[in-house]
Amino acid sequence: MTTPEVPARTASLQRATAETSISITVNLDGQGHYDVDTGNGFLDHMVSQIARHGLFDIEVNAQGDTHVGWHHLVEDTAIMLGRAFAQALGEPRGIRRMGHAIVPLDETLVMVAVDWSGRPYASVDTTLDDTMVETLSGDLVAHFLESFAIEARINLHARVLAGVSPHHKAEALCKALARALRDAVEPDPRAVGQVPSTKGTLDG
Repeated sequence: MTTPEVPARTASLQRATAETSISITVNLDGQGHYDVDTGNGFLDHMVSQIARHGLFDIEVNAQGDTHVGWHHLVEDTAIMLGRAFAQALGEPRGIRRMGHAIVPLDETLVMVAVDWSGRPYASVDTTLDDTMVETLSGDLVAHFLESFAIEARINLHARVLAGVSPHHKAEALCKALARALRDAVEPDPRAVGQVPSTKGTLDG
């Protein structure tokens, strides 16, 4: 008896606006490979952490009107990354749906929980407001997470529980998001083909 072929959970998206031009490829069942070039070293670092620790293969090439600041590029990269994750997952059948992670990084400890519910929501407390994180303002770290969650259509809760270094806080948040997402999209061998909801749908 042959085993049914499992569809590849991949997506490739492109979008060009008057503010940014972005191309993204995502493989949810990858090996953690990444090729990220946004022009902002710390944004590249954040996306690379999501790839490596979620074992997602992610390619990103992004340019934008950075002469006015990093807001447009960060926001649009998060939007496109969230859309790519949603498209790669497709109809959320046979997955665990929920995931969470508590991740330490030296003096820092963060918690991230996600629910691939089809109902976008984000509650994010990075403690990074009014703080520079290398080349990004701290508010853009939170905005990146929020924009990703809305476009991926997930429920996201993210909290920094302890920490001093802004770099460690932002990096640990991305590592925890990666591990939580990995758990959420993992195929559940006890629920093959099933929609993980008593409603019978995760479409909102």
